[in-house]
Amino acid sequence: MSKDLPDTNGEEAATSPTKRQKLAHRDPHHRRPPRAAPRIFAPFRTIGLVSSTSVPFTSLPLGKTTFQITTSVGRCLHTYDLRRGLNLVFITRPQTLAPITATVAWKDRVFAAWGGDGTIGQTGVWVFQRGSQVGELEVPIDLEEPIEELVIFGAWIVGRCWTRIEVWKSASYEHYTTITPTLSHAPGARNTLSGGICNMPTFLNKILVGKQDGNVDIWNVSTGKLVYTMLPASLTSGAVTSLQPTPALSAVAIARADGSITIQDIHTDKTIIKLNAQNATASNNTNNNNNNNNITSISFRTDGLGAGEDGQQPGIMATAGTDNGDVTLWDLNNGGRVVGVLHGAHDPPSPKQGGVSGGINRVEFLAGQDVMITGGMDNALKSWIFDANSLSAVPRILHSRSGHAAPVTKICFVSASSEDADDTGKWILSAGRDQSLWGWSLRKDGQSSELSQGPVRKKAKKLGLLGKNLAVDTSVGLDELKAPEITCFSCSLNRDGGMGAAPSAGAVWSNATTKKGTTDTSDSGTTGWESIVTGHRGDKFARTWFWGRKRAGRWAFETADAMEVSSVAVTSCGTFAVIASAGGSISMFNLQSGILRQRFPAPLNPSQAKKKLRLLQSASGEEEEASASSTPHRFGPGEGKHRKAVTGLMIDPLNRTVISCGLDGKVKFWDFHAGRLKDEIDWSSNPTMAIAITAAQYYKSSDLVALSCDDLAIRIIDTETKKLVRELWGCGGQIVDFCFSHDGRWIIAASMDSVIRVWDLPTSHLINAFRVESPCTALAFSETGEYLATAHADGVGIHLWNNRTLFTHVPTRMIKDDEIIEVTLPTSSGEGGQTLLEAAFEGSEDDCPKHAGKPCCICPR
Repeated sequence: MSKDLPDTNGEEAATSPTKRQKLAHRDPHHRRPPRAAPRIFAPFRTIGLVSSTSVPFTSLPLGKTTFQITTSVGRCLHTYDLRRGLNLVFITRPQTLAPITATVAWKDRVFAAWGGDGTIGQTGVWVFQRGSQVGELEVPIDLEEPIEELVIFGAWIVGRCWTRIEVWKSASYEHYTTITPTLSHAPGARNTLSGGICNMPTFLNKILVGKQDGNVDIWNVSTGKLVYTMLPASLTSGAVTSLQPTPALSAVAIARADGSITIQDIHTDKTIIKLNAQNATASNNTNNNNNNNNITSISFRTDGLGAGEDGQQPGIMATAGTDNGDVTLWDLNNGGRVVGVLHGAHDPPSPKQGGVSGGINRVEFLAGQDVMITGGMDNALKSWIFDANSLSAVPRILHSRSGHAAPVTKICFVSASSEDADDTGKWILSAGRDQSLWGWSLRKDGQSSELSQGPVRKKAKKLGLLGKNLAVDTSVGLDELKAPEITCFSCSLNRDGGMGAAPSAGAVWSNATTKKGTTDTSDSGTTGWESIVTGHRGDKFARTWFWGRKRAGRWAFETADAMEVSSVAVTSCGTFAVIASAGGSISMFNLQSGILRQRFPAPLNPSQAKKKLRLLQSASGEEEEASASSTPHRFGPGEGKHRKAVTGLMIDPLNRTVISCGLDGKVKFWDFHAGRLKDEIDWSSNPTMAIAITAAQYYKSSDLVALSCDDLAIRIIDTETKKLVRELWGCGGQIVDFCFSHDGRWIIAASMDSVIRVWDLPTSHLINAFRVESPCTALAFSETGEYLATAHADGVGIHLWNNRTLFTHVPTRMIKDDEIIEVTLPTSSGEGGQTLLEAAFEGSEDDCPKHAGKPCCICPR
């Protein structure tokens, strides 16, 4: 039996706190030692990160006008201003020495706990103000566990670890004591403390701590003594997952692993209200087969509205968890009931490996406001508002900041609509495993946005994927609502209408080739049309997009053999799109009208078919074929189709030749207008060079085509002479992606051995190579030559690297494999990167033999 709770302001039997631990005295200026920098590329910064970790956000009111929301993106913090539409206002520097594990905002400062994961053997708590570090908490030298939660109240700062509680003084940041609760006896429990720590507003020096066995301990942090233990109603309730004080005094909400939520009176240790999130989820989600609803966040609305029949009473509670992306709203009056479920507030976790890391890690009502903030592990931060005169208890979206929810797989710099455009090289187009397409601005973070795929919920309802009542139906996985994962894309903005492009009146992604009659293109002819074409995994349709309007386009182009789209290309003029399939077919469509214009090879007309038949049936067919081969067109009509998947498509700037390559080891040159094969390079017939081509890149200015092959080599061919001019070797794993530099002088390639290599084309020398922390999945080089952009397998951001050769001399001698260096990826804060001025004043290394590699200003370069 639990003992009676003493007076909250009384003193316990023991008045002296536990003995203070020996503290670790670290150099306040100590930083992680920097790694070597690449010779050519210097880390710049990372874009696309909003809330990319499982650490919940923290909010800070600024007077009565606005709130600042701070999220963790790894080793630094992002602060967003609510009044400015969640615009980014601060990024903390310097970076913490290890990933951040907990945050809390107090007054005008943000506290961030980091470390304890075993990577560097250190744990710390840093204090930031307006993006700069202003202090650091003293940490016991024996602390090797991560601090997973921070709470600040009165004169105390409290941190919850796995098995212990650390207490500091908020005035001096001095460590005060360590509290060690009794060990949990829950079967299979590795931690004593499960999740949830809070203080009660009217209780002096008291904190509530949730444990693995379902108990809630009340500790006095001043004396370090256990005051009381609240036991669960059942031994099978499971671990405590969340604790939150209610607006009513002396009452606390406790969520446990079995889905139960109890409102407990601390003075009497009696249950006021008992709810079950599992039953509520099952009753509201009639079609949901997975009713797991592990509540990890609770919040109460404090503006006194939202509850009751007329919505004018207080008592609204919101709950959310990491198992799904829904927010459940409860009316706690008359025993409690569910008044609404905000389905799909964030992406749910994906069962696929490497998919969306969804779920909600925190939900919070802003103090005294009708605004709710949600943060998800899908790299999104959203604000929701409750309309005063609305009949619905579910809020509507107010602001949203997000990025890719899964690793990025394809990136490219968007070419401007004209050569002298001011935005050349300032936009990046990216696709990820979360089935989304994003446009990123390198100038202003707030301009970045996802390209809309249309009213996906309305479309899903029409297709029967959603029930008739969306308010009570289950949230459907995004796999069923969005287009499949993008595997290839191409764009040209020369005919893009920008924001003035005529919107499509009908449904998005309709197949124009199946419609009867002519297509009205009068509006698009004056305002422009789609500029992006994408191919999708397991889908036979290539889809179009408006870049200026950031939305899905009108057309879905089907491959000729109804097989998966394997490669796409858009002409430089922006009028035609060429798509290829895994079966070897190639088709060309008009982007303005959506009509099929050509196939490669072109189908035979009746007279050609009859002639071909007679040729095959005649006895002299072989002689006629031999004579035909002596003509300039040695390939007959309808001949030359790829026998395996087409892995690369390229179109020359003058729309005269279409170049294709495939897994059959052939490079084919097609007549753009006639669809006839003009020439080909066949590497499959050479027994010493039987290879498959996995990808291709085209540098239009010099008519060079780079081909990655399955023998780990990159081969360069001249499209004018149809000759192999270079072979680049050195990749230690499968070539994932590669590209030309802006001037066509370099080839930059990423392979599965996590190394990014740079070759100099005139000499074929490997001039730079560096190994990164995780394999690079995609890379691109800007047309202005300023940036190299890379995406990696373990992150959702896009990393930018400065091209140092634009503002300083860089030696380009050939390097060996043992000269590959380890490099740290760029960071969101830009710390450790190199700007133009820093590089300009840096002494350049010269290969001068007289000066042994020291800075040399006399010898000619």
